[in-house]
Amino acid sequence: MMRWHWILALGGLLAAPAVQAQVRPYIGFVYPAGGQQGTTVQVRLGGQGLDDVHQAMVSGKGVRAKVVGYQRRLNPQEMQLLREQLGELKGGSRKPASELLATASNDKDQAKLKLAAKIEDRMAAYVNRPACASISNLAFVEVAIDPDAEPGQRELVVATPRGVSNPLPFCIGQVPEVARKPMRTSEFQVLGKEELALRNRPDDEVEVRIPIPCTMNGQIASGEVNRYRFEARQGQRLVISVQARQLVPFIADAVPGWFQPVIFVCDAKGKELAYNDDYRFKPDPVIYFEVPKDGEYVLNITDAIYRGREDFVYRITIGELPFLTSIFPLGARAGSSPAVSLKGWNLEEAELGLPPRDAAPGVYLVAASRDGMTSNRVPFAVDTLPECLEQESNDDAAHAQKVKLPIIVNGRIQRADDWDVFEITGRKDQTLVAEVLARRLESPVDSMLKITDASGKVLAVNDDHEDPTAGINTHDADSYISLKLPADGTYFVHVGDSARGGGEEYAYRLRLSEPRPDFALRIVPSSTAMRGKSSTAVAVHVFRKDGFTGPIQIGFQDLPAGFSSYPVKSVPPKQPGSPEIVRLGLKTDLETTHGPVRVTVVGRAMADGHELVRTAVPVEDRMQAFLWRHLVPAEEFKVLVFDPAFQPMGRRLRRAIAPSPSVSSTTSANAPQPKFTRQQVAGRLRQLKLLYDEGLLTEEFYLKKVQECEAAVQ
Repeated sequence: MMRWHWILALGGLLAAPAVQAQVRPYIGFVYPAGGQQGTTVQVRLGGQGLDDVHQAMVSGKGVRAKVVGYQRRLNPQEMQLLREQLGELKGGSRKPASELLATASNDKDQAKLKLAAKIEDRMAAYVNRPACASISNLAFVEVAIDPDAEPGQRELVVATPRGVSNPLPFCIGQVPEVARKPMRTSEFQVLGKEELALRNRPDDEVEVRIPIPCTMNGQIASGEVNRYRFEARQGQRLVISVQARQLVPFIADAVPGWFQPVIFVCDAKGKELAYNDDYRFKPDPVIYFEVPKDGEYVLNITDAIYRGREDFVYRITIGELPFLTSIFPLGARAGSSPAVSLKGWNLEEAELGLPPRDAAPGVYLVAASRDGMTSNRVPFAVDTLPECLEQESNDDAAHAQKVKLPIIVNGRIQRADDWDVFEITGRKDQTLVAEVLARRLESPVDSMLKITDASGKVLAVNDDHEDPTAGINTHDADSYISLKLPADGTYFVHVGDSARGGGEEYAYRLRLSEPRPDFALRIVPSSTAMRGKSSTAVAVHVFRKDGFTGPIQIGFQDLPAGFSSYPVKSVPPKQPGSPEIVRLGLKTDLETTHGPVRVTVVGRAMADGHELVRTAVPVEDRMQAFLWRHLVPAEEFKVLVFDPAFQPMGRRLRRAIAPSPSVSSTTSANAPQPKFTRQQVAGRLRQLKLLYDEGLLTEEFYLKKVQECEAAVQ
């Protein structure tokens, strides 16, 4: 009996390593990554650290999510256990359980065969060597979307008893949607034998017939092309837009670091009529397709270099829908009511929803509405400085546009090789800052900035200026110059496009002013978990702007009940431009929280006699293409408090284990039995418990295998 006490005690300690490790849940893809208003969507998430996942949340109003299932990655030993269980349930028959179920004569046999069918489905999804192990554990979430839920992009996160995952986008659409069957876990590709890991789709899944308008959800496998057939009428103005990189911004072990979709439209005979692989500087393509004649057409999507796996997720929307290609100006002064011109497709009588007049300075996402349909969203900047419009012709110093500091100029690079020149008057030792805001506002401008004196001498030049707070932007194409003027006099600021591009959509905002000391805060990562009645450290990255070096008071604001902290005074950076990392101490008197709670971090500083107050933006530190790192913004910073002693109840209740005479006699008859270490037996017990809790083993089979473990202990 002593061994049985040890077995039971060991079973209770199986989860102890998880308590110590506290692996943060991670999700690498969400599929489908959205749904239509007024529908309920069954969503599959791939990730790791998802054991005991029990809670799912979608940001914003009008959407509810709940976890309905979880499948962890099985190992070969667990597969062998399932084979043994399956053999007992089917009595050695090789027919699929679904066929045997049709001939079952009683309820007991039906229950056995239903379990056998469940095991067969689970085994069919098994992959010994996944292409990406970090997305091979699956959680299943049901998302219910209200009919009046605001369309656009939200965030989806899941929680386990000990942590909150990173967020990924989940989109609320307005048109009917279709979704292909989810991919099984992709297999690892062996060099020279890649074809063995390729996905084989049934013929009826290669091409899908769709109505118009429609949003298509899919996943691209390695070497795969997905096709959609639709009917269209002559003269229809169809916008075909793809979301792919927007859904999974960075894939660390991929080059270029994200899914690079390519789309093309063919007629019914297979002749290519339209093609796109990038929309300007964005890897997600867009096609404006004017239908040449009535008939059937086929939309195709694949990866540019034919990569693929389950996190190559996409959404394609097709229809005569409003789509903004550009707006002008790209921003306005706070408190003003600017007239903004729209450029794009299907925008007749469309209205642009601008930020309210009392909106604080910052960058907002705005969209156009037409006939109840909402367009794509584009950035719009709000600032406090005076503003003006660029006036042509100002192509050189002789025709420069005179402006008075401080000023924000809203301009365009209107044609190829165009330069816009602005004349200012400066004082000796005055610091002039010239900054272009264009690419960060989704303008195609790749700016070049230079400052010359009255004689034409070049005093400063800048092409690209790094902005670590720019989110998923991978090209720091905006320019920035800070220059101490050598003498009183006239100076000229020249703005051009380094790629010599130009056009109506090549808009920019040029700030000309003395330095405006400022800073930005980023919390890494976007959530944290802490034990009950304990403390933790929250990492806050500080990014200083325009040469600001003053002290910053950083602390939590309006903490929820049960939490406390203290402000932290940061130290001015030793190297200008380098980020500082401040660790805030957060304490709690709570044993647990029912779910993650929102916490806000705020920084305060004095600059030029004015108080600066900046709210920290939560971010995820993400890598792309093995090297480059980016801080991807999230909507909220979430904190979860958990009880480290808490162990989730098994999904099924197990009877107390007692020695079975039949099993004991059987094992003694087959002596000598192999002996194993306690560590090996503990691993076996853990596997049995997990499989039983998932409902994949009968109680009889489970108890028999546990008793075999007892007999095998050294």
